[in-house]
Amino acid sequence: MHIEEQTGTVAGLPAEPEKATLEGKNKVLGFWLFLGAETTLFATLFGAYLSLKGATMEGPTPQELYQMPMVAASTLVLLTSSLTSVLAIIAMRRNEADRMLRWFLVTILLGAVFLGLEAYEFFEYVHEGHTFTSSAFGSSFYLLLGTHGSHVLYGFFWILSLIIQGRNKGITVHTAPKFYVASLYWHFVDVVWVFIFTVVYLMGMMP
Repeated sequence: MHIEEQTGTVAGLPAEPEKATLEGKNKVLGFWLFLGAETTLFATLFGAYLSLKGATMEGPTPQELYQMPMVAASTLVLLTSSLTSVLAIIAMRRNEADRMLRWFLVTILLGAVFLGLEAYEFFEYVHEGHTFTSSAFGSSFYLLLGTHGSHVLYGFFWILSLIIQGRNKGITVHTAPKFYVASLYWHFVDVVWVFIFTVVYLMGMMP
């Protein structure tokens, strides 16, 4: 595809279409502020988990519960979805609408796989006696991971709606900010999962 280096555009689209208008810039800035509030929410949930993870009420401990191969697979799937989201934004900036939509579709399909693995993991834990009401550890565990899972589910439907919209309207300076902030949101839930994987699972397996 021809790139007009002198004007900084690709096939008539600005190099960063998500920031080409004041409205787009404000959407991006506002979304960063929203992610700041979300960070505070998850910091609170992490603090509650760290305070209560030892209160198992004679129930199963993290070392007895956690299925690390499945968790590692979930982590790989979600981190891969972050990469495909990056590829979607690269395609957007090249004004390659079909490729962008395909990458976003792969992104949410990987998100669906992650949610399926997490649901199965929870199902196994419940059979081991680890439920939301079994102990303070159980409550803090499911609250943290459930909140993250609900964010992934929301991101799935959000990006799905944008894929439908993108098929009708393509990439413009008005639709590009929507795709960009959705990608930011997806990266955010991926970063939160990295912290969950480290704090909840890796640290939880330590004696």
